[in-house]
Amino acid sequence: MSGSAAEFWEARYADADRIWSGHVNGVLADVAGSLAPGSALDLGCGEGGDALWLAQQGWTVTGVDLSPTAIERARAAAAAAGIPPASLRLEAADLAAWSPPEAYDLVSASFLQSPVLLPREEILRRATGFVAPGGRLLVVAHAGAPSWADPDIAHSHDFPAPALDLAALELDPAQWETLLCETRERAVRAPDGSPGTLADSVVLVRRAPVSGAARPR
Repeated sequence: MSGSAAEFWEARYADADRIWSGHVNGVLADVAGSLAPGSALDLGCGEGGDALWLAQQGWTVTGVDLSPTAIERARAAAAAAGIPPASLRLEAADLAAWSPPEAYDLVSASFLQSPVLLPREEILRRATGFVAPGGRLLVVAHAGAPSWADPDIAHSHDFPAPALDLAALELDPAQWETLLCETRERAVRAPDGSPGTLADSVVLVRRAPVSGAARPR
């Protein structure tokens, strides 16, 4: 495919009324649900399903996506849900160049994958610098094609393994602790309604707290 990732994703969102379900990613809900709410950053937030859920759980959230259309939909969904602007800030920006004004207790990048060129590993490495001391970085990716996918299509896509995503972060082991590095399978419905499965790559790491500071729960 030709064109930039920004052009591709803006066209994809603009050509459909909605792309995603609006529901929170299950891995994020599992991880964040065990934490005391703080500040969170959702990289590649799309139409806002994860970001809205975090805000509704008491987090102060920043969501960033390449597509202005996706961001406008997320803002509309937040307004409809009654989420105050102080709890959720949404911004359209190039993830390869964007930097936040602060560090976050939780940085999440869920399914940050693209059929056109996206500097994904660079974005994820930069994201490590957005994590506050004692905070966490969660990276969730498609680890394989859906169970119903045509084998030829499945083999034509790049699916990162958890260990490769962890290695790509280039973490200093003296400053980071690996909490999760695994593949999780989940049951879903195929487009024809039959049972199917998806495999998710899950990497969760925690930055060392400042010496003498309490760890976040």
